Amino acid sequence: MADLKTPLSASSSGPKKSKPSRRWPVRLASWAWVGFGLVVILFLVYPFLVSTNFLFLFGKSPSLSDLENPKVEQASEVYTSDGVLIGKYFRENRSPVALNQMSPVLIKALIATEDVRFYKHSGIDLEAVLGGAVSSLRGEKRGGSTITQQLAKNLYKIRRQQSRGGLGYIPVVSTIVAKTKEWLTAVDLEQRYTKEEILRMYLNTVEYGSSAFGIKVAAKTFFNTSPDSLKPQEAAMLVGVLNNPTAYNPKFHPAAAKRRRNVVLDRMAQAGVLPKAEIDRLKATPVELDYHVERHIDGPDTYFRGAVSQFVDAWCDSTGHDMYRDGLKIYLSIDSRMQAHAEEALHERMKALQRQFDNFWRNRDSNPWVDDEGHEIPDFILTQMKRTESYKTLANHYKNQPQRLDSALNAKRPMKVFTWKHDDNDTTLVMSPLDSLAYYKHFLQSGMMCMDPFTGQIKAWVGGLDYRFFQYDHVRQGRRQAGSTFKPFVYLTALDNGYTPCDRIRDQRVTIKYTENGQPMEWQPDNVTREYTGINMTLRHAMARSVNSVTAQLTEKVGWDNVAKYAHKVGITSPLLAVPSIGLGSGGDVSVYEMTDAYSTFMNSGFRSEPRLVTRIEDRNGNVIKQFDPAQKRAISPETAWLMTYMLRGGMEETGGTSQALWDYDLWHNDNQIGGKTGTTSNYSDGWYMGMTKDLMTGVWVGGEDRSIHFVGSQQGEGGRTALPIFGKFMEKVYKDTDLGYTYGHFPKPSVKISKKYTCISESEPRRRRSEAVDTIAADNLLEQMNNGGAVPDSLKGGR
Repeated sequence: MADLKTPLSASSSGPKKSKPSRRWPVRLASWAWVGFGLVVILFLVYPFLVSTNFLFLFGKSPSLSDLENPKVEQASEVYTSDGVLIGKYFRENRSPVALNQMSPVLIKALIATEDVRFYKHSGIDLEAVLGGAVSSLRGEKRGGSTITQQLAKNLYKIRRQQSRGGLGYIPVVSTIVAKTKEWLTAVDLEQRYTKEEILRMYLNTVEYGSSAFGIKVAAKTFFNTSPDSLKPQEAAMLVGVLNNPTAYNPKFHPAAAKRRRNVVLDRMAQAGVLPKAEIDRLKATPVELDYHVERHIDGPDTYFRGAVSQFVDAWCDSTGHDMYRDGLKIYLSIDSRMQAHAEEALHERMKALQRQFDNFWRNRDSNPWVDDEGHEIPDFILTQMKRTESYKTLANHYKNQPQRLDSALNAKRPMKVFTWKHDDNDTTLVMSPLDSLAYYKHFLQSGMMCMDPFTGQIKAWVGGLDYRFFQYDHVRQGRRQAGSTFKPFVYLTALDNGYTPCDRIRDQRVTIKYTENGQPMEWQPDNVTREYTGINMTLRHAMARSVNSVTAQLTEKVGWDNVAKYAHKVGITSPLLAVPSIGLGSGGDVSVYEMTDAYSTFMNSGFRSEPRLVTRIEDRNGNVIKQFDPAQKRAISPETAWLMTYMLRGGMEETGGTSQALWDYDLWHNDNQIGGKTGTTSNYSDGWYMGMTKDLMTGVWVGGEDRSIHFVGSQQGEGGRTALPIFGKFMEKVYKDTDLGYTYGHFPKPSVKISKKYTCISESEPRRRRSEAVDTIAADNLLEQMNNGGAVPDSLKGGR
């Protein structure tokens, strides 16, 4: 009987083993299919995720609007009123041109080098991509980007910071995302543009080095030619540069640039662009450049450029435009021909005047910086040097080292400096910083502005001798005492308050009593000749002869505070002191800009026109964005304005008028009429002339950089001999240039009835040549004193 305790399996050799599950292969296969499905889904969805910037992971991609209206940075251009391009504003200097304005060999060279299958793909060249991947695995550097992909990257700045998403900061992943966006954008571009349009955009977009963006600027920068005139070797050079605009820049790396150019030529040979024999010949040619880099603000150096920049910048800030990017076309009121005439007239006169000035002081064996008594100011140059930024930099560098600082100030080196002795107005001299400062202090300076008084358009603006060497603008920046050119504001105040040009005041010595700071004061103004005719002069005759005694009496009658008020009404914007001598020009410093504006009010029937440099702004396609119309407001009555013009004609029409030196100029055809006023300040520091014709108003100033630098006599230093000749020469040139359309003739007749008497018997004789009086000097030899005796108050010194 079997043992009941023995297990049934006791006869087996060992424990029972489990068999492997037959379900594992099925599971693996299922996982593989799921993974494959996820990859397929991800592959299909990934472009959508990238283009929509899913969860902000991928960064911004170009929108439909961006694709259809790509915003390429383009230089804004500045044109004169007669259509001459005189400058640009840019960060990326770019001026797009049409494809048919580019050399065909340039386009063929680009395709042969950068994208040989350009016409066969739709934005992505899979063969090039695979070839690039294989090359990368081999450790070789070979790009696979098509021209369209490169355009996408350059046009929309896909890899810039603002285009990054959350994944853009992960190495490798960021590159994959950026490349995907380039591919997607390239395909979109191919769908929206023809191949020719893509080529045009590409060649107008890419950088060629030396701050040249676009083929037009590149051709000019490196070869001084246009894109349609590029030679094959030049086209090959520019295409080669695209690979690395810095490393292959032909100006700075000519050997590397030549090697790269020859690679492009070889590829042109492979593509059959030119015969191999021709390619071999071109490869042997040296790199020949005609190099010219356009600066951040390019064009001729002009004094009005700063005013243009300031105005357009302010307008752009208020409208959201960018003049360094938007390709604006900025049109000025400046006429390039009148600007040239103004510069020539000023240079011709200042060159001759400088020769007189140098001879004058050479004969005195002295430097021209002198005090009130005519003595040379000691240590003048060192004192002036200590005010300069260069001195402050040196002093900081050699702090507590006076000997080394002194050595630096006296160290000589070659310097390019301004000179009147050469046609290009520059030369190289060996000088120290102190020598250079002393050299420049010897030069007389000048500023000149001409405007249309009826529209406010500025036609010419010359702020100095040469902007390369003298950046200070003597039209708007510079302010000096106006001397007798301020007297018309006294007569304006009188005419607008009941006086007529025929009213009379006696030329006699007078004492004017007033109060300053609570103290009783007296002022006895001198005529410049120290003589008083005793004649009961008409106001017109007195203003024409610039008689101090009459002007001072009239100022007292109308009130010096009213004179300041009227000056401000017609265009003077600088602060003015309401002092008895304000009519002689000692009430404050003014600029050529505001004086020309103020005098223009007389010619414009009493309307003040704000001076305008910019007339309109267009977008890059030539559509007018903004038209700047004349901004005018009534300042004085039309009757008073016409009478002031009539008064200013007295400088030529009254005997002894201070403008009569103009008889020496060829200005007197067809009974032409000219009005104007001379002005000279104390010690002959400033010479002025304000000249008007029936069409134009012109202001001119001449003087030293510092008030202590000047002539010491009326025969050389008065405004009628320094500033007036510049106006005379300028108007000669304007009248002779018949294309400008300015003609001789009479001033306009009054637009309203003139109720005041203005034609009267004066002390004048029949008009004759060269009978002008010596110009009076602002506040010259003033005798002010307190009743108990005292010093001359500062408010009446004038001209210093």
